[in-house]
Amino acid sequence: MKQPNKKTMKKIHVWVRAVIQLLYFLFIPSAYTAAFNGVKYIFTQMGAKTHLEVTSFVAALIVLCVYTIVLGRFFCGFACAFGSLGDAVRALYVFICKKLKKKPITMKAAVVKKLQVVKYFVLAIIAVTCFTGVYSKAKGFSPWDVFSMLHARNFKLGGYTLGVVLLVLIVIGMCFQERFFCRVLCPMGAVFSLLPVLPFFSLHRTRENCRKGCKACTKTCPSQIGLPSDGSWAVSGDCFQCQKCIDICPQKHIHCGIRKLKGNEFWFMILRALILLGICLWLGL
Repeated sequence: MKQPNKKTMKKIHVWVRAVIQLLYFLFIPSAYTAAFNGVKYIFTQMGAKTHLEVTSFVAALIVLCVYTIVLGRFFCGFACAFGSLGDAVRALYVFICKKLKKKPITMKAAVVKKLQVVKYFVLAIIAVTCFTGVYSKAKGFSPWDVFSMLHARNFKLGGYTLGVVLLVLIVIGMCFQERFFCRVLCPMGAVFSLLPVLPFFSLHRTRENCRKGCKACTKTCPSQIGLPSDGSWAVSGDCFQCQKCIDICPQKHIHCGIRKLKGNEFWFMILRALILLGICLWLGL
């Protein structure tokens, strides 16, 4: 049986990833919100000096964090509703630009890199406002609440004017930068990026065999990061596990951390999606 060529495999990877994202977006959109609510609950209870309980939200936060430590930020790359929205918005914008024969506007890499620290400030502000009890009293400013309401077909957005404005601005940012929200503003992205990621199932490259001066994987990466070399434990917490680097590498040097899995990354992607699905069903998300 003839093996599909590289171009065909790339198309298959793109479509499979899009289908996985769409299914999670439609049927399990609450995973992000549940983990985020877990963060808010912890800081709210700490501020109130109240006993912490392992609520459903805290359980979702803990389990997704453990999943991320072991398997990388696959949740962000494939299952997060906000991340999938960002990919869809950017793809639509690029498609429209191509139809109009105009070059898509993209934010400068250096600017985005500097803006990445903003998500840590967002997380800190949320933590402080929850700790002081301010967050629960402030209503209508959260773009996450607005997004959840719209996804649930609840269009009664009276009192959420600021939240709507912020969501619109985020969507605009998504047009001009791939994974804009994830890299710049996402508080859960800040949490996940701070977690230590084990190298066993993360993406690595056989650096010594790379073409001289080749930076194809870094240029195509939504986070614009360089992959670690074989045997390295220096795995970046900003990798979304989208696997775009695998398809772009001219030498096919990029593989999962376990060398024996080289060439099986596609099936491992499916396996991680199924494991995450089982986790979400177990958590009742």
